[in-house]
Amino acid sequence: MIISSSAAPTPNNNQTVARLVTAATALDRLDILPSHAEFVFDFFHPDPAAVSASTPNGHTVQAKRDTFPALVGSGISMTVGFLGPCGLNTPHTHPRAAEFNIAINGTLRAGMLEENGARFVTNNINPGQSTLFPRGAIHFEQNLGCETVMFVAAFSDEDPGVSQVTNLFSLPIDIVEAVLGASETEVEQLMATLPKNIAVGVDECLQKCGFKD
Repeated sequence: MIISSSAAPTPNNNQTVARLVTAATALDRLDILPSHAEFVFDFFHPDPAAVSASTPNGHTVQAKRDTFPALVGSGISMTVGFLGPCGLNTPHTHPRAAEFNIAINGTLRAGMLEENGARFVTNNINPGQSTLFPRGAIHFEQNLGCETVMFVAAFSDEDPGVSQVTNLFSLPIDIVEAVLGASETEVEQLMATLPKNIAVGVDECLQKCGFKD
């Protein structure tokens, strides 16, 4: 079962974050967050602004400083991912943070490529096991099972950022053509077939789970 957002929207946090960032002391930050409830983040019933990568195949919920201002000054953040059967959190990077990822209730296929010339590192992460993705490394997580699974990812920055590898296609079309050695028409056709994150997954898993012949 994919857990969806049901909470009502909360006010824009930008002004609160700005005040917290410029506060002179930790005690001043505490005064800016007078409610006890402002130190609680609900991953199962999040504000819609905290939900990303949402498709029928899964979604992620991000507690970072703009969705959970109490994190300001802590240097950390967290994402909880819900991947449907065979769901794939497509290759991406976090430009400002390392990620420490733990599988909760199912097995994840995790892979990463740290930089040019580095070897590809891949592991199957069983429930209770963790893996590390260094800052800036291209990485992915895939649900290898036929039931929805959850993972928890801790980050070493309040605002880790995320960049899908498919952002390549946001570059000027002539640059993309040169990179792929393809014509504009071929690039446009490829772009039209790219899945949105979270993607449905790879054929082997889909066949195993009876979603594909």
